[in-house]
Amino acid sequence: MGRIAIIGGGISGLSLAYFLSEKDPELEVTVFESEKRPGGKIWTDRAEGYLCEWGVNGFLDNRPMTLALSEKLSLSPLRSNDASRKRFIFSGGMLHRLPESPPAFLTSRLLSLPGKLRVMAETIVPGNAREEETLAEFARRRLGTEAYQKLIDPMASGIYAGNPETLSLRACFPKVYDLERKYGGLIRGMLKLQKERKKLGSKDKVGAGPGGALTSYYNGMGELIQTLKERLGDRLRLGYRGASLDRKGKGYIQHFSDGSSFEADAVVLASPAYAVAEILRNFDKKLSATVSEIPYPSLSVACFGYRREKIKADLAAFGYLIPSREKRKILGTLYDSSIFPNRAPEGYVLLRSMVGGARASDLAMEQEPRLTDMIRKELADIIGITAEPDFVRIYRHEMAIPQYTVGHVERLRNIDAALGKHHGLFLTGNAYRGIGVNDCIENSAKLAEKIIEESF
Repeated sequence: MGRIAIIGGGISGLSLAYFLSEKDPELEVTVFESEKRPGGKIWTDRAEGYLCEWGVNGFLDNRPMTLALSEKLSLSPLRSNDASRKRFIFSGGMLHRLPESPPAFLTSRLLSLPGKLRVMAETIVPGNAREEETLAEFARRRLGTEAYQKLIDPMASGIYAGNPETLSLRACFPKVYDLERKYGGLIRGMLKLQKERKKLGSKDKVGAGPGGALTSYYNGMGELIQTLKERLGDRLRLGYRGASLDRKGKGYIQHFSDGSSFEADAVVLASPAYAVAEILRNFDKKLSATVSEIPYPSLSVACFGYRREKIKADLAAFGYLIPSREKRKILGTLYDSSIFPNRAPEGYVLLRSMVGGARASDLAMEQEPRLTDMIRKELADIIGITAEPDFVRIYRHEMAIPQYTVGHVERLRNIDAALGKHHGLFLTGNAYRGIGVNDCIENSAKLAEKIIEESF
C-alpha cells in the first residue's frame, strides 16, 4: 500500500484522487483543500432562484475523458441550447454575429473587404520557424491586423482573460501552432485534415478553434464537484492550507498552516502556481522561482438577473465578446439563461459579465457599487438594457486564470527537469498544460498512470 497526499481540491486534485483510487483501491489517497469547500474555480451558487457559476461555466464535449468521468459518476451532461451557437463580437458600436461558414464570413460586416481579403491571403503567407511567438504576432502575421483586432483579441479575452500581446501561441493553442508547423498554414492545414478525415469516413468538422458544444449539468458545474466529493468521502479534508514541504527518507512530510503535517510516499501539488511556489520556497528555491513566474490577473464575474419583460434585446444567443480596441470596461457578457436551462427563475433572464483580466486587473477589484454601475452602463450602451437589475451577484477572483505567456514552453521544460530530481513529487493543475476542465481531467488521468507506474 502506498500513501499519496494531493495538495489542492480543485477539479485536478479531485479527479486525480478518483482515478488513483479507481486504478488501485489499495492506495491511501488523501486530498487536502485549503478552503471550506472543494472545487477551486468551479462553484455553483444557488441564490434567489438563479444558478450562478462563480467561475467555470462548462466544458466542450469534443474530448472523451470528461464525458467518460461523468458516466462513471452517473452524471448526465447537458449540452448547451441551440440558440447558444449564435455568438457576437461588439465592434464599431454594434454587435456582429460571428461567422460560422465561408458564405457567412463573406457577407459579414465585422471585417472590411480589405480585412477579408487579407484573411483569404493566409494561404500564401510563408511558415514560421520560430518556436515561440505571441498570439498577437502570429495572428497579425498570418491573418492581418484587422482580423487580429476583431477576432483573435476578443477570443483571447474570452478564454484566458488574457493579453494576446504576451500570451504564447504554442502554449495556449498548440493545435494552431501544429497546423502551421506541419502544413505551412491554417487554411491549408484544415483543408488537408478535412480531406484525411473524409477518407477515414469521419463527419467531424475540422477547425483551428477548440470545436465541440459547451456542456454542463442541469444544476451547474457544481454537480461534478459535489459528486466527486461524495465519492471521495473522508479521503477529502477541507481547511488544510499547504505551507511547506520536507523530505523524510524516501518520502515527504507536507506541513500545513495550522501546524499539522502529513507523511506520504508521494506528494502531488495540485494548487495554483502561486501557492505551489510558496510550498516549495524552502524545498527547492529554483523550482519555486520558476513556478512563481506564471502570472494570474484579477477577474470579476457579475451575474445580473432581470424580469424578462424588462429586456427588449434578443437574448437568444451565447452572448458577445469585446475587442480591446473598443475601450470598453467589460470583456463581454454571456446570456447564461439562453445557454442552459435552470439558470433563472421562470419569467427571468440571467446575464453574466466579465470585468478585468490581464489588460485591466484593477477594474476587477473596484468596489461593488462602482463595479455594478460600470457594468450597467456597458449593458445599456451595448444591448440597450436600461432597467435596474432585479438580482446582482459579484464574484471576485483576485488571482484568476493562469497566463501562458511567452517563455511558458521553456518554463515547463525547466519544471520537468527539476521534478526529475525529486522522485515521488508531482505538479498538476491548470497552470501548466491547459486551463480548461477537459485539460485538467485528461492530465489527471495521465498522471494517475504515471504515479502508479513510477512510485508503486
